[in-house]
Amino acid sequence: MAKIENGRKSVDTRSIRTISSSHMDDESSLGSDSEINGFTSDRQTDRYGFIGGAQQHTGSSAQDVPPEVLRQREVKWLDMLSHWDKWMIKRFNKVRLRCQKGIPPALRGRAWLYLSGGKVKKEQNQGKFQELESQPGDPKWLDVIEKDLHRQFPFHEMFVSRGGHGQQDLFRVLKAYTLYRPEEGYCQAQAPIAAVLLMHMPAEDAFWGLVQICEKYLPGYYSPGLEAIQLDGEILFALLRRVSPLAFRHLEKHKIDPVLYMTEWFMCAFSRTLPWASVLRVWDMFLCDGVKIIFRVGLVLLKCMLGTREKLKACQGQYETMELLRAIEPRYMQEGFLVREILEVPVTARDVERENHTQLKRWKKNRGELNFKSPPRMHGAQLIMLAEPPTRQDLQQNPTIVLEVPQPTPQLKKSKEEKKSKKRSSMKKAQTIEEIPNPYSLPIYPPPSDPPATPPVSSKTPETVTQTEMYSPHLQQAPPTGHPPAKESPLKRSTQSLNSTEQDTYL
Repeated sequence: MAKIENGRKSVDTRSIRTISSSHMDDESSLGSDSEINGFTSDRQTDRYGFIGGAQQHTGSSAQDVPPEVLRQREVKWLDMLSHWDKWMIKRFNKVRLRCQKGIPPALRGRAWLYLSGGKVKKEQNQGKFQELESQPGDPKWLDVIEKDLHRQFPFHEMFVSRGGHGQQDLFRVLKAYTLYRPEEGYCQAQAPIAAVLLMHMPAEDAFWGLVQICEKYLPGYYSPGLEAIQLDGEILFALLRRVSPLAFRHLEKHKIDPVLYMTEWFMCAFSRTLPWASVLRVWDMFLCDGVKIIFRVGLVLLKCMLGTREKLKACQGQYETMELLRAIEPRYMQEGFLVREILEVPVTARDVERENHTQLKRWKKNRGELNFKSPPRMHGAQLIMLAEPPTRQDLQQNPTIVLEVPQPTPQLKKSKEEKKSKKRSSMKKAQTIEEIPNPYSLPIYPPPSDPPATPPVSSKTPETVTQTEMYSPHLQQAPPTGHPPAKESPLKRSTQSLNSTEQDTYL
């Protein structure tokens, strides 16, 4: 039931938990069985897995990155993930800049898990998810979760089939969270958050990512009273005064409470509002810099839709204004335009905390103490990491897919002594091999020398000349230097005289 506070209509706290769900129910009619069953066979999916719907990829809604640029970014991100603690502590501004440029699709799931601190949380709670999954769960929450499964991205191939692997994993994650935080239970806005995570990582990683978003980034958003989302609505309205005074005065004039238009934006982190390319870029920056990115996106949309007098001419009342905010023009949600405008909004984490302190004082003055005290909000990945310092083992990258390769039969390693003895025996064998003379060796002629003046007389008689000397005169080696030349045999002299006679005959 509505109440009048500060000149504006405020929505009763008890009814806020159903505001976003009623709007989701209106859109979720697209996911009925009559439209889902069997229509995937004749439809093609886009690069993100959508087979239709408003969030399907179009050339005008996204920016295409050249393949060579994408490869370079992947190499840089792989290096950062391998030395994550050093980059986060010493070069966080570079990490922020690369998140603003967009995380490569191949590494987006791993990067989100590291940025959110889900990787450390998972390593420090080994087996926790399997333990929660094995428990029966609260039937009250299980029935509500079952009814919401087919409403989450009904045009995405992962969730298009009832009982498919996407819906099964979504049920596991949401059920595990109700057991992990029984005091909070289940909120319908958690389902889109978990579904986005499941599109990029396994169920266990998505669970710890959801835990980090609910506890660190958006604490209290999904608690029974949803007081945190109302408080952030007041913060958004106060920041709008600085960013777009014209839009602020228009909303104040028509007494439109912020929870009427920002609840789904903030609770679902714009995952059900923007084109998918823009959703991914917003999440890249959101998980790096915290909730200030969500505030900036909301301020950009309000400024673009209500920031000029021409726009306000078509919004003469509360109803027309709400209809305009529910049908945001596509050009304002285009990836390039939206990211550029987000980075130019002059709102910092300190501004958000300062305004949070002011609005909390006003809340306590008008409504009393908060019924649910949520943990302090962490503004970004660096503060989350510093609050819970990880070990090097927590940040170690583990493969998600492990292939079992058959190991070869192990061979017995020979000892060093056996290798040495084998080597010595082979050397001995090589030494014992007898050298066999080459029967076809080339002749070795003696070096030329001056003939002696008087032919020496051979000490050998013709009868003592061996057969080898007779037929192989080239085997006779020249005497060593310093010794008298060998005496010439009579047979050799007779042969020479015969040759000279033959020469004289032919001459």
